[in-house]
Amino acid sequence: MEIVDTQDLMRGAQLLPDTGEPGFGVYVHWPFCAAKCPYCDFNSHVRHQPVDQERFAAAFLKEMATMRMISGPKTVTSVFLGGGTPSLMKPETVGAILDGIAKTWHMPDGIEITMEANPSSVEAERFRGYRAAGVNRVSMGVQALNDRDLKFLGRLHDVADALKAIKLAREIFPRMSFDLIYARPNQTVEEWERELKEAISYAVDHLSLYQLTIEEGTPFYGLHKAGKLIVPDGDQSALLYEATQEITEREGMPAYEVSNHARPGAESRHNLTYWRYGDYAGIGPGAHGRLTQGPQKLATATERKPESWLEMVERDGHGMIDQEMLGFDEQADELLLMGLRLREGVDLARWQQLSGRDPDPQREAFLLEHGFIERIGNSRLRCTPTGMLVLDSVVADLAC
Repeated sequence: MEIVDTQDLMRGAQLLPDTGEPGFGVYVHWPFCAAKCPYCDFNSHVRHQPVDQERFAAAFLKEMATMRMISGPKTVTSVFLGGGTPSLMKPETVGAILDGIAKTWHMPDGIEITMEANPSSVEAERFRGYRAAGVNRVSMGVQALNDRDLKFLGRLHDVADALKAIKLAREIFPRMSFDLIYARPNQTVEEWERELKEAISYAVDHLSLYQLTIEEGTPFYGLHKAGKLIVPDGDQSALLYEATQEITEREGMPAYEVSNHARPGAESRHNLTYWRYGDYAGIGPGAHGRLTQGPQKLATATERKPESWLEMVERDGHGMIDQEMLGFDEQADELLLMGLRLREGVDLARWQQLSGRDPDPQREAFLLEHGFIERIGNSRLRCTPTGMLVLDSVVADLAC
């Protein structure tokens, strides 16, 4: 893809409206980071020698061709460049990947193309190149708006870097989101309310707000197990979550998913594909996918280690290490698990078609009576705000 630098390209192209359909997404995983954050259990790797970006880009395209043979012809409704830190890629690498997707499937103008980025000044300087390559939405890992907690979270940027990157992103990209992590050690509700209001004041149209979780295998897990890292207990976490919902609702950025908030029309199309249980091709080291095969759905997973994945793709045309056909019951469970995360809830007719049954009337009556779920007419079922606090239990009850 030719990289051009024109004002029209930098500022143009309104995104296509959300149709409400699951769609077909393409996820590309760039597995490299400048540093590994102590809370992160994603498939990310630090390399102290330069990465051969041309070689990896060629492998992405080769794996796409294999996924195209599985998926058949599709119209792409969203692309997501995740990681790792995709903003470590050169704009030319991003352009080659997007050009490859357009040649592999049908990719209309105006679809959402998101790139994750870290707000360091070096990466922010590349934003204009990414926009020219076709990226029209950036999702930044800000994580906190005070330098003390940024240091605790292992981030390489400070607040000044974050604010500079946010400002630049607003100037260049039609849409922008950033992430914050809350329920940090010793964080009070009042402190979080101030920080959240500050975040909303930066005129973002989308925020991803995640509670800090302690994942096995991370440095934070070892500290937590040794009693050296204390996170808020369940009651305090619930208070923080409730404050999050109240403030974002009041400020016009309600939750459309349990951890994601947007102004109307600015929801992440790509993530909606996951939560609406659409198909998506997972490309790159450690990527997962779901591709419909007749009445079944193929779940794919690729080799996590970047160099091993690269060798596999160059040899075999793909890096898949796991392919599992999901039957109706498994698809129904996944549809429920994903759909109940959404404010719009689950399409009951689709769930009934997959599962071959109605929700258990006694279990549904119990959850309705206690205010954990609610019906939206006769066609949809969703969690209430109270139900979102115990989402896993609600899903388990309904899936039985």
